[in-house]
Amino acid sequence: MTDENKIEIATFAGGCFWCTEAVFKGLKGVKSVQSGFMGGHKDNPSYREVCGGNTGHAETIKVEFNPEVISYDTLLDVFFATHDPTQLNRQGNDVGDHYRSHVFAQNGDQEVAAYKARDRAVEIWDDPIVTKISIETVFWDAEDYHNDYFAQNPEQAYCAMVVAPKVRKARASFASLME
Repeated sequence: MTDENKIEIATFAGGCFWCTEAVFKGLKGVKSVQSGFMGGHKDNPSYREVCGGNTGHAETIKVEFNPEVISYDTLLDVFFATHDPTQLNRQGNDVGDHYRSHVFAQNGDQEVAAYKARDRAVEIWDDPIVTKISIETVFWDAEDYHNDYFAQNPEQAYCAMVVAPKVRKARASFASLME
């Protein structure tokens, strides 16, 4: 029997948050996924400001999860497998520091786990991994329309050409973790 009220938080930046949010939604034990921004120097930035490249923030997701159902280590493995952690400040055609690969650990234990997961991920990537790992900063919620963006806009060109293939690959690779 699991404690359904036990919730922890993980924060990941893996390029476009529309992609990462869609990948993490539907995993067993994930209670919610919120799109937002972390790692910058401006309070409460807008999407436009972050995309302008002058705030220092990364597009980030905040994942609320039950660690008795899905472990932080498993979430890290999904994170490293479902975006390209070898690309510095980009994911495919999305270019800029705000698209960087970054794990924002909530505490020292998560930070240690993130380094170990990055070491494990070396086995699945040919190029060096450039993912930053640091203790979390303030998480700023993105504008509401970013949440569930893929689910609400599956026919939108970016969603159909970029997000959908990532989601299909993640669901096939991690089928046993899906609800």
